[in-house]
Amino acid sequence: MTADELIARRQLRAAAERVWTAFTTPDGIAAFWGGSHATVPPASVRVDLRRGGEFSLDTRGPDGASRRLRFVYVSITAPHELVFDEPVTGLRTTVTIRPNGEGTDLTVHQRRVPPELRTTQAANGLAAILDALAHHLERS
Repeated sequence: MTADELIARRQLRAAAERVWTAFTTPDGIAAFWGGSHATVPPASVRVDLRRGGEFSLDTRGPDGASRRLRFVYVSITAPHELVFDEPVTGLRTTVTIRPNGEGTDLTVHQRRVPPELRTTQAANGLAAILDALAHHLERS
């Protein structure tokens, strides 16, 4: 994390198309988005994959508390890049998916991170989500 930016990278043992599908389908998003700190009921995920379209989901914490998250697609360059904003805070996330010789290089770059999310806990949360993505791709 630097200033109002957070960047996470992973090398995944899966084809770029599978990583794209995980980020752009309800079942894919539900499988990893909560990381280790929350679950996402598959029926709660909605995806309208187009510029100006939204995706939304419910997260449920270990205490049972539920929170609705909503994002708006700014740019979609299939199957290599997604850019989406969280309209309440202005957080912008760019997901870059690049094939490499043995799988996929994934970068998640968050900009305009609000002050309340500039924490080690938030960085660890993003890392847990990407770990859950890697686990999901290995299982499926």
